[in-house]
Amino acid sequence: MERIAIIGPGGAGKSTLARRLGERLGLPVIHLDAEYWRPGWVEPPKAEWVERMRELTAGERWITDGNYGGTMEIRLAAADTIIFLDFPRWLCIWRVLKRQLRYLGRSRPDMTEGCPERLSPQFVRWIWEYPRTRRPGVLARMRTAGKHAGHVILRSPREVEAFVASAG
Repeated sequence: MERIAIIGPGGAGKSTLARRLGERLGLPVIHLDAEYWRPGWVEPPKAEWVERMRELTAGERWITDGNYGGTMEIRLAAADTIIFLDFPRWLCIWRVLKRQLRYLGRSRPDMTEGCPERLSPQFVRWIWEYPRTRRPGVLARMRTAGKHAGHVILRSPREVEAFVASAG
């Protein structure tokens, strides 16, 4: 495992897993939220983001965490391992609520400075609907753009712990 793409719904723990695996495997971690957002929650132009994603995944060794569907194929095609966190939506929403309280009014460590934690009804709805609206497409992309890579689907915090313990 030298080029790992971690994907899944909001609140599943993608950034935490990326940090832990990065430490365990000695891989640089690329938090896509920090790369994508500009201070004040400003989005980059699409072409610029696509080019940035190509630059980030051109390296020999890395871990990315995040979805960003418009550039997912780039990451999946470059990855040798794809980890999909397929957690229950209630757990993801609970974690997002805890994260909101923990970083209230501040940017979290895996986010761009100047983008304080925020929670919107649209984001909660996105998480709730993820298993029905997003999950099938993510699995299909894994089978196509990421067909050459190893696939790991983790469905619980216990499975994540076992995976991290066995990594390396």
